[in-house]
Amino acid sequence: MTTVTMEKRGNIALLIVDNPPVNALSHSVREGLVTQMKVCADDDSVEAVVVSCAGRTFIAGADIKEFATGPKAPHLPDVVQKIENMDKPVVAAIHGTALGGGLEIALGCHYRVALSSAKIGLPEVKLGILPGAGGTQRFPRIAGVENALDAILSGRHIKAKTAASWGTIDEVVEADLVDAAIEFAKGAIGKGPRRTGEMEIDGSKYGQAFFDAFRKSVARKTRGYFAPEKCIQCIEAAVNLPLKEGLAFERAAIGECFVHPQARALQHMFFAERQVARIPGISKETPRREINKVGIIGAGTMGGGIAMNFANAGIPVTILEVEQAVLDRGLGVVRKNYERTASKGKISTEEVEARMSRFTGTMSYDDLSDCDLIIEAVFETMEIKKKVFTALDAVAKPGAILASNTSYLDVDAIAQVTSRPADVLGLHFFSPANVMRLLEIVRAEATAPDVLATCVDLAKKIGKVGVVSGVCHGFIGNRMLAQYGREAGLNIIEGNMPHEVDKALFDFGMPMGPMTMSDMAGLDIGYMNRKGMDRADYDTRAADWIDRIVEQDRKGLKTGAGIYDYDEGSRVPKPSLTVMEIIEEESAKLGIERIKKTEEEIVERSVLALINEGAKILEEGIAYRASDIDVVYANGYGFPPYRGGPMHYADQIGLANVYAKICANAEKYGERWWKPAPLLKELAEAGSSFADYDRKNAS
Repeated sequence: MTTVTMEKRGNIALLIVDNPPVNALSHSVREGLVTQMKVCADDDSVEAVVVSCAGRTFIAGADIKEFATGPKAPHLPDVVQKIENMDKPVVAAIHGTALGGGLEIALGCHYRVALSSAKIGLPEVKLGILPGAGGTQRFPRIAGVENALDAILSGRHIKAKTAASWGTIDEVVEADLVDAAIEFAKGAIGKGPRRTGEMEIDGSKYGQAFFDAFRKSVARKTRGYFAPEKCIQCIEAAVNLPLKEGLAFERAAIGECFVHPQARALQHMFFAERQVARIPGISKETPRREINKVGIIGAGTMGGGIAMNFANAGIPVTILEVEQAVLDRGLGVVRKNYERTASKGKISTEEVEARMSRFTGTMSYDDLSDCDLIIEAVFETMEIKKKVFTALDAVAKPGAILASNTSYLDVDAIAQVTSRPADVLGLHFFSPANVMRLLEIVRAEATAPDVLATCVDLAKKIGKVGVVSGVCHGFIGNRMLAQYGREAGLNIIEGNMPHEVDKALFDFGMPMGPMTMSDMAGLDIGYMNRKGMDRADYDTRAADWIDRIVEQDRKGLKTGAGIYDYDEGSRVPKPSLTVMEIIEEESAKLGIERIKKTEEEIVERSVLALINEGAKILEEGIAYRASDIDVVYANGYGFPPYRGGPMHYADQIGLANVYAKICANAEKYGERWWKPAPLLKELAEAGSSFADYDRKNAS
């Protein structure tokens, strides 16, 4: 297949890369670029070259099909060098996105012309690697060291006009890109090549103190990750070394990244997020329902945050509350959120007003009658949920989708109070709903395929990672969280203090420990959930000490006291003598001799509990894939993406080892909570993995 062709436009050679859908840098593209560059170099009638792409984008990155096998020659660094070495001016014509290797190809060109809508970026760090075809060496030379550090460590997409202000783009045009690039190339003939690799950086501005300060400024974001530090080292090399030596340093650094477990984990997460929308029984041919207007019941923190997602996507929202004052307060919080975003320069003041104009407040259910989707975000009790859905059933138009934002409750039972259970499902947003990427889409027993398909597509439209779950208490995420939290609570009642457990799991890579997280969420939520359960259904030893705390009106951060104490106006947790006394009293009441566990023991116990419950969820069909569970835990619960989610992490440990440790815990702590999942036992004894299980069930 020919993926790179040439057209002569007078004395300009126009190269066209055509490798749908995103013009990925496959072997044929790399080979085609090298071949055509040689043709252009040997043709005396060609005085300049324009590199363009067919379809909707410039080269958008590497060919992901080569991730498993590795690329074959010509390798990308050699292709980029071949382009840069051309003695005739080479101009990149950029539309859509020029990402990763695509941007490195553009940097190898001598000049760059882009549509105003285009974006560039070097997102390799998100895959646990770094730009390995000269990106860390050429980008600082042309864009500046500060801009290169920002772009390469964030992996973000940069708008063409911003890139032009950095000097990376030479000309930004509104239309007729190829014609503009050809005209630019004609003007460059007299100037000759301007090689990015030959540009010099004033190293006097970027000494050790500069890089030390930068490392400190990004330490919180890069904590635990391997690749960001390698990126910084490579940019330091660009400052301090000639291009050839810098490129050699870059090649060695990317080699270290490729063999690091984090690269496998982050690439697993990359592919896992692309798998979640593949739902058995759902295809492109499955009908979808139009969602042109959304209703939200509840203007509190969750309801307002959910509504923002739709307004941000241009979808009008009607938000219902029972009192005008509560409604006004909720809409006021939404406005403040938008104004805060505008103050940071992320949206304009005009966009604030445009988004707010999409909100309509009401206190009447009748005003929801023209909504295509209605989501309730009311208090988490079945009685209230059923009342809301009974009211919705009476006013919602035929074909409207009715969704519950429940975190735990039985969506089948909620659906049964309506006359249209096929139109009902769960849409479990995570707090803060306007920020968190995860959306659990809970398919009830009667949920219609077109309802499920519509909501899977809608998740993408509103910028969420939508993972489908079956119905069970807590669905995927909170069901597993209960096991994780139980083991954390038991570690405390058996000998450790809350801050010790939190530190162990924070050092493992969690954004915060389970006790800090509980305080932030509100201890009363779990307390109320337990009050609706039979005590035989949860481990009272892990929870009773927390319930005693709540009964002293210590509900967490919102009351200034929970498992930890908080100074007024502060979010920094401080160990509490009151809580320590309660813990020791409860331990004594249970006859427990308090013995501290090591950080390694604390982490192992909590993570093994996650893995075992995940295996049960997978076997029961609550989750379609082990990788779906990983996506839930990385995006909703802060499991470090560089560990790949709990199920991938289990594969890396080895399921035989995991199974053996869980069996040991069952013997030590009893089978009530530690009985190994049958699927885990089966896979471990077969020498298999969760990844193998996913592949087998996908075939």
